[in-house]
Amino acid sequence: DVQLVESGGASVQGGSTLRLACVASGYRFRSHCIGWFRQGSGKEREGVAAISMYDDAIFYNDSVKGRFTISRDNTKNSAYLQMNNLQPEDSAMYYCAADSRYGGERYWSLASTYRSWGQGTQVTVSS
Repeated sequence: DVQLVESGGASVQGGSTLRLACVASGYRFRSHCIGWFRQGSGKEREGVAAISMYDDAIFYNDSVKGRFTISRDNTKNSAYLQMNNLQPEDSAMYYCAADSRYGGERYWSLASTYRSWGQGTQVTVSS
C-alpha cells in the first residue's frame, strides 16, 4: 500500500518560514507526481503546488507564487514544501498527495487527480 506521511507543521507568526516534508513508502516514488493541498477551517481543499515525476513541470496556486517552493528528493522518497513569508490566510491542514498519472496544468490542482493521500500536518499562522 502507498503511504504518505507529512511533517513540519507548526504554529507561527506572520512572516515566518516553515518547511513541510512528505515521506513516501510502499511504491516507486520516482514514478509518481506529488501535490500539496491545504484545507482551512470551513473551506474546500485547494491545490497549493505540484511537481511532476521528472521535475520538469511545477505548478503553483497563484496565492502562493513567489512565497512557496515545491521540491522532491527521489533518493529519499521525499517531497517538500518550503513556505516563506507565511500569512494568516495560509493557516490550514496541509496534505501531501501522490499519483502515477500526470495531471498537467489542467488537472494538477484537482484533488481527484491523486489517489494516495497523507493524514496532513497543521499550519497555523497568527498575525
